[in-house]
Amino acid sequence: MAESYEGYCVKCREKRTFDGEVNVSESGRRMAKGKCPVCGTTVTRILGKA
Repeated sequence: MAESYEGYCVKCREKRTFDGEVNVSESGRRMAKGKCPVCGTTVTRILGKA
């Protein structure tokens, strides 16, 4: 289920709204991961502990 999040695109150097999936990292943090709508680079946003 994809939801909209706002994250920082390192390649564009701007905050972008992207559609992403929520994953749990190895350290136990939830993160939204998706593609930048402008350049296509992977954008992540850390949401907090699961």
